[in-house]
Amino acid sequence: MSIPNEFALLIPLVLPLIIGLLVGIVVKHGLKLLIAIAALVIVLVTTGYLNISFQDTLSKALQLLPKLINTGQWVLDLLPYSAATFLIGLALGLWKG
Repeated sequence: MSIPNEFALLIPLVLPLIIGLLVGIVVKHGLKLLIAIAALVIVLVTTGYLNISFQDTLSKALQLLPKLINTGQWVLDLLPYSAATFLIGLALGLWKG
């Protein structure tokens, strides 16, 4: 069974749009969760339930950030971020997602 030519021409256009839409939705919800966690940490620090020093935070960040960058590097190879339809889908996912 073969795909008709009318649909075969649409697949390279629609697939990056759908991927961009899903990535946009995931990024938007991830940012909302990150903001909520940061707000919770700020409230816990100001009330005294959590003690975090700047030096501890800086040393932990310098230890973890290179690992985070290396593990996230494969995403650039995976996503079709140069396709216009991906960027349109990403914008729609961030806006409406």
